[in-house]
Amino acid sequence: MASHAPGTAAPAPALSRELNLFQLVMMGVGMMIGAGAVIGMGLSVKTAGPGGVIVAFALDGVVALFTAMAYAEMSSAVPKAGSIYNFARIAVGRATGFSAGWIAWFASAVAGSFYAVILSEYTVELLARLGLLAWLPLDEYWTVRLVAVACAALFALINYRGVSSTGMASSFLTLGQTATLVFIGFFGLVVFLLDPSRIANFKPFLPHGWSGIFVCMGVEYIAFEGYEVIAEAGDEALQPRRNLPKAIIYSVLIVTVTYVLVAFGLIAGVRGVEGPAWEWLAGFGEKGFGEAMQKLMPLGSYMAFLTVLFAATSALNATIFSAARVSYALGRDRMLPGVLGKISAKRSTPHVALAASSVLLVAGIFLPITDLASAASIMFLFLFLLANVCVLRMRRRLGGEMQYGYLMPLFPLVPLAAIVLQLVLAIFIVNVSWLAWVIGPGWIAVGMLIYFLYARGRALPIREEVFAVDAPVVPSDGRFRILVPVADTDQVLPLVPLMLRLAEASDGGVELVHLVTVPDQVPLSDAHRYAAPGTEGEVEASLYLPARRLVNSSVLYCRNPARGILYQARAGRANLILLGWRGRASAAGRLFGSTLDQVLERATCDVAVIRSSGRAPFLNVLVPVAGGPNSERALEIAGLLADPKKGLVTALHVRTARSEPLDIAALITKVCRESSMSCERFSGRVVTSDDPRAVILREAAGADLIVLGATEGRFRRLVAATLPGDIARSCDRPLVIVRTAGRRHRPRAG
Repeated sequence: MASHAPGTAAPAPALSRELNLFQLVMMGVGMMIGAGAVIGMGLSVKTAGPGGVIVAFALDGVVALFTAMAYAEMSSAVPKAGSIYNFARIAVGRATGFSAGWIAWFASAVAGSFYAVILSEYTVELLARLGLLAWLPLDEYWTVRLVAVACAALFALINYRGVSSTGMASSFLTLGQTATLVFIGFFGLVVFLLDPSRIANFKPFLPHGWSGIFVCMGVEYIAFEGYEVIAEAGDEALQPRRNLPKAIIYSVLIVTVTYVLVAFGLIAGVRGVEGPAWEWLAGFGEKGFGEAMQKLMPLGSYMAFLTVLFAATSALNATIFSAARVSYALGRDRMLPGVLGKISAKRSTPHVALAASSVLLVAGIFLPITDLASAASIMFLFLFLLANVCVLRMRRRLGGEMQYGYLMPLFPLVPLAAIVLQLVLAIFIVNVSWLAWVIGPGWIAVGMLIYFLYARGRALPIREEVFAVDAPVVPSDGRFRILVPVADTDQVLPLVPLMLRLAEASDGGVELVHLVTVPDQVPLSDAHRYAAPGTEGEVEASLYLPARRLVNSSVLYCRNPARGILYQARAGRANLILLGWRGRASAAGRLFGSTLDQVLERATCDVAVIRSSGRAPFLNVLVPVAGGPNSERALEIAGLLADPKKGLVTALHVRTARSEPLDIAALITKVCRESSMSCERFSGRVVTSDDPRAVILREAAGADLIVLGATEGRFRRLVAATLPGDIARSCDRPLVIVRTAGRRHRPRAG
């Protein structure tokens, strides 16, 4: 065990990061594979018919893949324990996040109950055949349930021993079950090829039509939800932004192909029965898999037991892991009692959350098996429907602020299709179990009651959140709004003349946001210690602004300053973010530094970064232009900052041998017309040279202010290595770099 320095507190226990890509895939496959092939055969063939079950498995795989891509995208952006709870909290809000976590906890635990009962049924049947249960004074129901409780306790113990033990156990069991099922599928395929007359087993192909397929898909959807457990491993995965998306997609593809192969092989392998083979198979219900195995191959019943042993145990192991992690996340953030967020110092596992999840799992063991499967399926359908809503909202509202390791193709068509399909499947489940539609919504209702009575007032802020502690956001009144982040007095005071000039010229208002950046190691409850410099700067800036121009002043606590700025700009519907830059050298590949570069790249409104000596307005403003929206916006900003009576704006275009011709007079006319500025204050110059940098720096020597349009394209990747970045670093004059996000609200010159 690592030691810590004398006189310092021991580091808090943390989850252990040990799971590689292979183990993650095995965890996901282990949670999925088996349920559909084990109980799915009898019940699904009864519901959908021999061909319908194959179609249902294939279509379920497609629907699951759609939602898996949503999980892959969001997991790559927020790789941490809690999965959909985290996604919903960030994308929608705390109440929705709590509901998602509450549903995920129940769904994983009930799925575990289902797998425990399946494992127990086959174990008890095998022991009974061997004559080892005659001494028990219990009927079959209680025998199966007590063995299921023992199985759940065993795998809770394995999970308690640590993620390393969980990963190794899951990998071993999943490899065994996958190999066994693939062997069964290929065996049945070979039998069919040797005896093509078995095609009769698939007639009629769809005896219950498409309604039977949809009912089957809804019930069997539980067999495709294993990618959720992969997303839960964000705190324990190696290279999570890369490995989580890969594991999620790979697991769904592996499981879908395996299910279709096994379904075909088992149905084709049935022979020597009276009547249609599919009706015979359907008559055995959840034990249809074992009966079909006896018809397919010698010692088939023992092969069936071996398959169930691998399948149900790996799935049980994974569901306990998933349920424990989501309840741990709820406790960690105080959405539920904080004791659930404790981690064992010895084992680095969430032992209290594991115990609570095991109790919930054991309670579910005593429900009827069909209702168990249906309840788990409908909860996962609700959960995955919400996941697709979250990925839509996160990409649209926060996409520019998140760091993704994977982005799904065909956005937003994929999540929209998944939402529609999952709604259809949830509705069809009522044909199998009306109780599932009572249990599911009932659990959600209890969760919302707990949230409003307990969690709402106790929940801790999380890293991805930004929260206000002072004046609320003032809704936009339709005026041009300028957002000015304030860190300290030295940073904000040089901006005051410029922000006032821009506000007056555009008849707009200024919003000051005091951004308190709290280091990761500091509790957010101590954030007020970091507020003093910004508070002083905010007060100083307010003194220079007329009351009619100061529309709002707020304080935000956040971990990431760029995210705080972007959050407030979006909440207050800012039209322009005004940022100060001291002109210091930055790291390689960056122009201004991490925070300013992120804002320039990701903001959904216009951004201006200013290095100023405080002199404003300006008499001689130089604007190098190359065409494009950023050049137009730079000219507008220059016109607003130039002295309204004596100021002159010079648009300078350096023509090289390779550059496209630019009609600079037309550019000036367009900008003046759209901004209601007089063209008499603007002049254009075209200089032919193969060294634009030298020309611009020479002209800049006689200017009071330089206004540059940012390079078109992804800012952080390009601007630091191109002309605007070079000029910014080389020129010592007051400087503005402008990046535009669109033309939704044009300032009008006053």
